[in-house]
Amino acid sequence: MNLILFSIITLGGIACISAIILYVATQKFKVFEDPIIEEVEKLLPGVNCGGCGYAGCKNFAETCVTSETMEGLYCPVGGKNTMSAISSLLGVEFAEMHPKVSVVRCNGTCSSRPRLNNYNGASSCSIATMTYGGETNCSYGCLGYGDCVTACQFGAIAVNPETMIPEVDEDKCTSCGACVKACPKQIIEIRKKGHKSRRIYVCCVNEDKGGPARRACKVACIGCGKCEKACPFEAINITNNLAYIDDSKCRLCRKCAPECPTNAIWELNFPARKEENISQ
Repeated sequence: MNLILFSIITLGGIACISAIILYVATQKFKVFEDPIIEEVEKLLPGVNCGGCGYAGCKNFAETCVTSETMEGLYCPVGGKNTMSAISSLLGVEFAEMHPKVSVVRCNGTCSSRPRLNNYNGASSCSIATMTYGGETNCSYGCLGYGDCVTACQFGAIAVNPETMIPEVDEDKCTSCGACVKACPKQIIEIRKKGHKSRRIYVCCVNEDKGGPARRACKVACIGCGKCEKACPFEAINITNNLAYIDDSKCRLCRKCAPECPTNAIWELNFPARKEENISQ
């Protein structure tokens, strides 16, 4: 009995001493956190998507509080209203950024890029990319298994069952970039949403030379350079047989699109061209 009592007292004493040591260590090494950080964090959406470029909302809030200016700091999910609330709380102005949206740069639909075989592996773009070139001759194109759909927390992207190409709902898209990270083919890009949601971009990522690219997909960019010559703002360049439109230089003049022999340049949400109106 005495042995049991002695054991209980000994263990209790060890527990008390350990608790005291832990308390002293906690007080000695505790890190002070500015209470404003918590207030800023409460203003954020809390989705921790990483679209701001930081490791979650907590890290973004800490950066906002500790930075001297708000330059380069922007929450794409919360947008202007959230950033205005944060800047008002901190008493610091923020530079308003152009709204952005995810863009799927592949137009290789079933009619333009016919399937040559059937894939029976896991329905995952990342897995298929490691083991398989795809069901068509274009090894650059979208596989259509929906990794981007799974990654999107806002239901802003879905694979069209007829074309097997993902489509973005720009009203739901927050430009967080989760779909961009999920796409192993690097087909999805964050671009300026544009005035009245008008955008011009090359809807292709195929870097093969003209002949092979065109044989793989009817609407592939063949790197002919006609669009580059037509652009008066030097917004287009040809790299690795592929044209790319820099949205920071593009003025939406639309002179490039009619020059493209494969219709690889997309114009979204523009009014019909005058010649189209006449023909109608």
